[in-house]
Amino acid sequence: MIFVTGDTHGDYTRFRTDIFPEQKEMTKADFVVICGDFGIWDSSNQQKYWLDWLEKKPFTTLFVDGNHENYDILNNYPIKEWNGGNVHFIRPSVIHLMRGQLFDIAGKRIFTMGGASSHDISDGILEPDDTNFKKKKALLDKQGKYMYRINHRSWWREELPSEAEYATAQSTLESCGWRVDYIFTHCAPSSILELLGDGIYKPDALTDFHEEVCQRCEFDYWFFGHYHENRHIGRKYVLLYEQIIELPAQL
Repeated sequence: MIFVTGDTHGDYTRFRTDIFPEQKEMTKADFVVICGDFGIWDSSNQQKYWLDWLEKKPFTTLFVDGNHENYDILNNYPIKEWNGGNVHFIRPSVIHLMRGQLFDIAGKRIFTMGGASSHDISDGILEPDDTNFKKKKALLDKQGKYMYRINHRSWWREELPSEAEYATAQSTLESCGWRVDYIFTHCAPSSILELLGDGIYKPDALTDFHEEVCQRCEFDYWFFGHYHENRHIGRKYVLLYEQIIELPAQL
């Protein structure tokens, strides 16, 4: 079985047995996929507790990365090969599906491309080694401007793919003839973005790349998170937040 859900932000309580009873019939050969903002954030005891809690679940947890991840930590995990693509093993059954990869999971060909632009940084990015950092932060706080982030503490440039990651994704899709079963990303293609948020979400290099993929690639369904809604858009696009759906039974 494959289940899929949206952003967790480090809060995995939706996978409690009373909320997600389907897990009673699941094993480690069954999967729950999280569409970004999984919540790799720090090395605290709380973080370790919840990752261990997920590891003890009967299913295997898979996730693509979002814009709210600590990439200094995430990218420090060794790269391993799993089911045809590159991954980071956070725990033996908590697995990060890396960008631009193709996986064979439960008999389905799945393309993954994490990352997204943060849309909560309108007050800027502060550099912690700036000699005026404390003054700038205090001024923003005093003015009630809380839509700022701190580089390498609450924001990472790696939230968007590198040129090498785009090239890997292109090569991967070429290798499979631009035909997959499912696509898992964090953000949407640009044309789908236009249908969300009444214009507050702006296209960028990644949503434009996704637009190229949706125009060229044959796929059954595309799943993404990021926008904190649960919506089925058109026939093929599924935006998820807290809802957990089974594939393909609930589509």
